[in-house]
Amino acid sequence: MSRNQNRRLQQQLQQTQAHNNELRERAQYAEAQLQTLRATAMQERRNADEKLRLLQASEERLSQQFENLANKIFEQKSQGLQQQNQQTLSATLEPFKQQLESFKRQVQQQYSDETKERSALRSELMSLRELNRQMAHEAEALTRALKGDTKQQGNWGELVLERILEQSGLREGHEYQTQSHHRDEDGKSFKPDVIVHLPNQKDVVIDSKVSLSAYERYFNSDDEAEKERLLQEHVQSLKQHIKQLGKKNYQQLEGLRTLDYVLMFVPVEPAFLLAVDREPELIKLALEQQIMLVSPTNLLVALRTVHNIWQYEYQNRNAEKIAIDAGKLYDKFVGFIEDLEKVGSSLQTLDNRYQEAMKKLSSGRGNLVSRIEKFREMGVQTSKRIANEWLDDDDSDADSKSVPHDRK
Repeated sequence: MSRNQNRRLQQQLQQTQAHNNELRERAQYAEAQLQTLRATAMQERRNADEKLRLLQASEERLSQQFENLANKIFEQKSQGLQQQNQQTLSATLEPFKQQLESFKRQVQQQYSDETKERSALRSELMSLRELNRQMAHEAEALTRALKGDTKQQGNWGELVLERILEQSGLREGHEYQTQSHHRDEDGKSFKPDVIVHLPNQKDVVIDSKVSLSAYERYFNSDDEAEKERLLQEHVQSLKQHIKQLGKKNYQQLEGLRTLDYVLMFVPVEPAFLLAVDREPELIKLALEQQIMLVSPTNLLVALRTVHNIWQYEYQNRNAEKIAIDAGKLYDKFVGFIEDLEKVGSSLQTLDNRYQEAMKKLSSGRGNLVSRIEKFREMGVQTSKRIANEWLDDDDSDADSKSVPHDRK
């Protein structure tokens, strides 16, 4: 009995060491991911700084050019219209001022959001390795407690999957949804465990209904022959689930835009590693059925990657909105310049017509003022007189000399 216990303890020690080696490799992978994301975050920050600098410079140039243009136009206008034009200009410019301030706030808010996101991402990645270890230990303990109850295993697998989704940062109802109903071409109803949405109008289906009864009995067995049989049964159980999942053909369901593969989630890390170690062809078999096997560790990494992709997508959408608003603001400014040019042209035309009317009224031979003044000179009784500055002396004298001749 002591010899069997030693052999069993030695095997468990070897499994634990293998598991620790696997976790160490995954920790190294997570560290590499951290370095990559740090570099990406740094580049994004430089890009955001450059965008902010260019926008601020454009705003300053726009304000200066507009001020110069307004001064140039209004300096050419008459003093009598200056106050009215100034009030009109202020009322016209107020919407532009508000849009410029809103535009600046959007840029500053985007920069602040990116800074907060980089800080949060750094903290989350630093805790990723420890979190994965805790999840593996908890999953192993819970598997031993399940005692082969298939329904309870399914519920617990969904619970582990839900926790990973929460840790990933994705939001239910936004970036993913659970237990949604879909039908195939024949009207048969399906209810995928989780559907993860991607920014490119694609979906990823995650299935968590994996039976681990054989693995639980394998882990608690002391008999080598029995362990060998249970290990083979564990591998066969995964193969059977792969085939069943492949027949569901989620890619053809109505309302789904799924990729060419489905994620089959194994909620216990050691169970996943043990099966793949025993049967390396298991992954190939799954891929042939358009299925990818995932454990808690690599699923969390994948979902965190999807979360980061969504964050960049939201930032790009904000940048596109800012660009659209800037384009609309530019178009409005061009329209305002055109309107100012029309106002200036109208004022110039009005001034020209005023000068022409004044010439007809008081300048040149036979102007209206001199002809009206003749009535007074001919003896018409009036109570008022035309001011001297409206009278052309030369023209008045010439016309006066001709009056007697006309009377003859």
